[in-house]
Amino acid sequence: MATVFHGTIVHTKSFNEFESFENGFLAVDDGGKIIGVGHDFQQWVSSNPVRTKDLAEVRLTDYQFLMPGFVDCHIHAPQFAQVGLGLDMPLLDWLNKYTFPLEAKFSDHLYAQQVYQSVVQATLRCGTTLASYFATNHLESTLILAREAVRQGQRALVGKVCSNCNSPDFYVETAEESASATLAFVQEMRKLGSSLVLPTITPRFALSCSKELLKDLGDIAKRFDLHVQSHISENLAEIEVVKGIFKTSYAGAYDEAGLLTNKTVMAHGVHLEDDEVELLKSRGCSVAHCPASNTMLSSGLCDVQRLVTNGVTVGLGTDVSGGNSVSIQDALLRALDVSKHLDFFKKQNIRGTGEAKKQDPNYVQLKYKQALYLATLGGAKALSLDHLTGNFVFGKEFDALLVDVSVVDNPVRKLNVDELVEKFIYTGSDRNILEVFVAGKSIKKGCQLE
Repeated sequence: MATVFHGTIVHTKSFNEFESFENGFLAVDDGGKIIGVGHDFQQWVSSNPVRTKDLAEVRLTDYQFLMPGFVDCHIHAPQFAQVGLGLDMPLLDWLNKYTFPLEAKFSDHLYAQQVYQSVVQATLRCGTTLASYFATNHLESTLILAREAVRQGQRALVGKVCSNCNSPDFYVETAEESASATLAFVQEMRKLGSSLVLPTITPRFALSCSKELLKDLGDIAKRFDLHVQSHISENLAEIEVVKGIFKTSYAGAYDEAGLLTNKTVMAHGVHLEDDEVELLKSRGCSVAHCPASNTMLSSGLCDVQRLVTNGVTVGLGTDVSGGNSVSIQDALLRALDVSKHLDFFKKQNIRGTGEAKKQDPNYVQLKYKQALYLATLGGAKALSLDHLTGNFVFGKEFDALLVDVSVVDNPVRKLNVDELVEKFIYTGSDRNILEVFVAGKSIKKGCQLE
């Protein structure tokens, strides 16, 4: 049934454009698409008499608001089984001690089903309506993840991880096996018949793939016009190894294989050179900013403002389990923290540390409304799905969160629109997300998944 929500509606239109409707409305048809949004419901009714027949009405309280669903541009689904572990180690050590042994277990389909059911539930509970998932090298268990996302109603990109070198003997493929399994995965995904869950080409990172395999994956992505996801310039030691193998920059290694496209999202981008930033921009590639894992694994501080200013689209990623939370709201807070820390380094003579070698008195910190953009529309753009989701534009699908800031602590006074949003961002949790909608369908209500 078509539904109209009355109350406070918020979304972003760009990195610097936040729009809100206090005492507004948002109408959704019975197919899950947005058919009206604004301040004047009665005017909309008079202009759309046919669409207003049999409308169910939902009235929000003073402490509730509707916002677009969160977008997680980078999450390793199998690593949910080890979230919170090994985070006092640098990246390459952490991969070898924790991550590769864990992911090798996903040849066990029952184990894969258990973990994948849990991670989709957890992300939905935290308001993630769209996730870009890395799975493992295993074809069949990756399909289990895709089916689980379909079953639970989440919008998702799912990738079978590809790696044929610089990996442990117990968890590695040949280039031929990896490319063949990727093709089979793409074909099986089509059989799912889901418009919500799509395949994405997923070389783990350049370090774990030969030039031959990267080229094969680039050819598959081009042949089927597919999304692409991987990692780039996360860790200084990793970058040096990649340069030594490929005799070019990190971005150059992917570009030579045809993997930098307008459907490509690269996680991290902490240490990108200026020419790499320009290359990503020219190819229409995006970056998934993963502030939690960049800190936890001692990778560095990604300057989001630098990327955005230079024309690169940026979204947010939890990067579980390099990150310690499946919540994009947490990633949003971490992004604000990182921006503040960069501001310290760029402007202050920190006692005990000293001035940064390159000061930037003109650096501007991220604002919470800009971070909200990164967590919603920015993420949808980064995943090349902003034509479907990310904000409340007429004709887009209704991927949304119903938020109530009074669930845990009842505010002592009425809050204005900006304060409602700020309160949720800085003090909220999954408990404040009363309902989650994907393509108009209620997926979570209260504390329960539908």
